[in-house]
Amino acid sequence: MSAPRRFTGHWRMKVAVIGAGIIGITTAYELAADGHEVTVFERRSAAAEEGSFANAGVVAPGYITPWAAPGMPGKVLGQLFSRHVPVTLSLPLSGRELAWLWQWRRACQLETHLANRARMQRLAHYSRNRLQQLSTELELDYECSPGYMVLLRSEKDSRQITPSLQVLSDAGVSFRQISAEEARQIEPALSPDTALHGAVHLPDDGVANCRQFALLLKNEAQRLGVSFEFNKAVAQMDRAQPASFLIAGEASPRHFDQVVLCAGQASAELLRPLGLKLPLVAVYGYSLTAQIRDPLNAPCSALMDERYKVSISRLGHRVRVAGGAEIGGSLESRSASAIQTLYKVLQDWFPGAAQRSSRQGNAQLWKGARPMLPDGPPLIGSSGRTGLWLNLGHGASGWALSCGSARALADLMAGRPTDIDMEGLGLGRLA
Repeated sequence: MSAPRRFTGHWRMKVAVIGAGIIGITTAYELAADGHEVTVFERRSAAAEEGSFANAGVVAPGYITPWAAPGMPGKVLGQLFSRHVPVTLSLPLSGRELAWLWQWRRACQLETHLANRARMQRLAHYSRNRLQQLSTELELDYECSPGYMVLLRSEKDSRQITPSLQVLSDAGVSFRQISAEEARQIEPALSPDTALHGAVHLPDDGVANCRQFALLLKNEAQRLGVSFEFNKAVAQMDRAQPASFLIAGEASPRHFDQVVLCAGQASAELLRPLGLKLPLVAVYGYSLTAQIRDPLNAPCSALMDERYKVSISRLGHRVRVAGGAEIGGSLESRSASAIQTLYKVLQDWFPGAAQRSSRQGNAQLWKGARPMLPDGPPLIGSSGRTGLWLNLGHGASGWALSCGSARALADLMAGRPTDIDMEGLGLGRLA
């Protein structure tokens, strides 16, 4: 096993990372690899228990794009009362969610969308390279399957995807437009009873188990000396000294040289008393995971149903169907229509892959919060408050952006040039 890269010439810092999801764990690992003393605080009893728990697992940099895109507001409004829709609004919406939607609508302007898309894709390609590097160096095995295919049900779907293909071409992403027959050769279990006009195949992309990777990297971080403290919710940041904070139930504050906030939705609440009001809201997603009943009837890797924006992924001996973007509501409430859409897409394409009913005990339904900024890209870098750094707001792209975000942040904290251009990925973008 290769040793992690370490850097010299910078003083060893005592760093706290708040949050032990995929962003927090990758951040802790990179800081520890740089030789810092790192402690991770997590309000849950284990790592990767929230947004990293059962996400789609797709790693496809070419398809990382802001949800804020031209035409999206009209599309969302036009589908509000349809049965199977990619985006739902759970009424009533809070004032913060309404303000977020207004900012999102403004970010859908073409020029803004193009700039944010370029930022996200730059980070996504860098992140995939860093993920592959870590996986090789540390010999990590986390249910990877190569290849990603976008299924096009009709000629209309094919026409609508044309602008996205131009983006892939401009970015130098390897892909092929293929016929329905070629798609069925790549994925032989695709149901012949569901109309398929064609597909887009991306051979260099794929799927992998985000939570499994997070737990494996957590073990590697611990080998480097990272300490994890679970069931430790941060109650309050010190306004005068943001690198100090109070843990709920503790009388005395914890003191560090630097603090990195990777706490998802809780980050916005912790920052507000410091005078930082981030437009961060939870966009909820759903997934269904089941044991594969018959491998011959299951997918080989990862697919996306372009019409319904639902992915189907092969994770070892399981199949996972994931999708939906729900604004409003809560983690406890579940949208029956969103869940029905997952079952529909699985039944349409792989009817014999797994048991269809969660009542039969082999399917796991999950709803997770994906804290998202209205314009799309995350925030990586200084908070503008001494000793406090940000690595948050990755939304549904957290898994695909995590390794690159963590490495870039560690370089910024060390005062070193980053390997990629960080333009538009800092707090200044929202000024």
